[in-house]
Amino acid sequence: MQSKRKLILNKFLIDGGKNRLMSDRSEKYLINGEKDKWEVVIGLEVHAQVTSNSKLFSGSSTTFGAEPNTQVSLVDSAFPGMLPVINEYCVQQAVKTGLGLNAKINPYSVFDRKNYFYADLPQGYQISQYKNPIVGEGEITLDLPNGSKKVGIERLHLEQDAGKSIHDLDPSNTFVDLNRSGVALMEIVSKPDLRSPDEVNAYVKKLRSIMRYLGTCDGNMQEGSLRADVNVSVRKEGDTKLGTRCEIKNVNSIKFMQMAIIYESKRQVELLESGKSIDQETRLFDIKKNETRSMRSKEDAHDYRYFPDPDLLPLNLDKKLIEKIRKDLPELPDEKKERFIKEHSLTPYEANVLVSEKEISNYFEEVIKSSDKKLTKNWIMGDLFASLNEKNISISESPVTAKKMAELIDSISSGVISGRTAKEVFEIMKETGEDPKKIIESKGLQQKSDPKELEKIIDKILSDNKDKAEQYKSGKDKLFGFFVGQVMKESGGKANPQLVNEILKKKLK
Repeated sequence: MQSKRKLILNKFLIDGGKNRLMSDRSEKYLINGEKDKWEVVIGLEVHAQVTSNSKLFSGSSTTFGAEPNTQVSLVDSAFPGMLPVINEYCVQQAVKTGLGLNAKINPYSVFDRKNYFYADLPQGYQISQYKNPIVGEGEITLDLPNGSKKVGIERLHLEQDAGKSIHDLDPSNTFVDLNRSGVALMEIVSKPDLRSPDEVNAYVKKLRSIMRYLGTCDGNMQEGSLRADVNVSVRKEGDTKLGTRCEIKNVNSIKFMQMAIIYESKRQVELLESGKSIDQETRLFDIKKNETRSMRSKEDAHDYRYFPDPDLLPLNLDKKLIEKIRKDLPELPDEKKERFIKEHSLTPYEANVLVSEKEISNYFEEVIKSSDKKLTKNWIMGDLFASLNEKNISISESPVTAKKMAELIDSISSGVISGRTAKEVFEIMKETGEDPKKIIESKGLQQKSDPKELEKIIDKILSDNKDKAEQYKSGKDKLFGFFVGQVMKESGGKANPQLVNEILKKKLK
């Protein structure tokens, strides 16, 4: 769901003595400590669930919301002797995503075992990619209030998800659901190019939008399809050397990412200014307390004892396959934005809003292909978006379909109803989903556009107000609005305003 509100990036100055937040319009997030100003450096490791009917190494279903442990094969539960078999479709989805991120596709990649223990990881290791990922460096462009910014992508690799530990069903026991065990994930690692919570907001939204256009991840954060590990460090303003980073694990909301960054960066500044050092560690974000907490010291790669998985051969991608996938890529948000600006005379801001979600751009294009361009833009970005916000629904859930919106707009541009009456019709449409033509007919809302009928009404108004007609002719131009108002009142608000104006001007000469 989209909002009419423009995205404004803020610079938050955190006063170390008063814990006070101030803001201005800037891309940087600077922290005023007791001694120095500090800059925040942020990198994200986004875990995006691959849109696929089956898991990465088994044929088990990936359908969300199934009963616990009903979508688990012998491979997923790590029964001895069960061997993984790569899902070719997941590989293609990763390649497609890499191409959408303007990244290098590596024809040769290797699956590795990342060894660690946790109750919901039945193998005792995660199958991932380490030194040879399927996708290399790329970049995406963020559209910010102060201009565009390129954010580097370090890599994208495929890996399997773990199961889920459930701690709140019993006071003394933890339960494990393995439905997610083996689900295919793309881990998309950014370079440390982000400098504020609001840039993180823009980055995650843009990344999610690209994957939704591609059809490689649905981006539903509430279902766990998209979550991120947030790496935060601070350094004195002007320094180029990176500080010691802390990784905040498994954050499943953009809002919580921003809150965690604000808290964690302030915590690090306070430690450094008091003469202490930052421990490289993994932390979690406590939503209720709005704070990060230490989980464990941050592991290095050697702690996981990576080695190539002996049950899986290296991937050797045919260059023809890569080029076929590239050729079949859909039009992506940046391309669509430029086309919208050129074809439909939109401002960059308007185009950004209308391409931000694939469903919104599809809706807009379906309406505008047969309707007035200006009216289409105004009605979608105005009344429709306000209605979606009010109901807290997405555009695909709107009872006002693109076809019905086009019919409403055509009723305005053809003079069947006025813009004011259209508002009344839309209010009924958004509650009932009824066809605008039926509403207009059943309620008798059609405009009076018969010139002869309007002339009779106007002649009567002028006859009843001869003194004002003379005053208008002698130079009191403001009285024209009075006559228009009287005609609209006499017609019950159904007179065609354009025709009324034309006829009145002729009669009052």
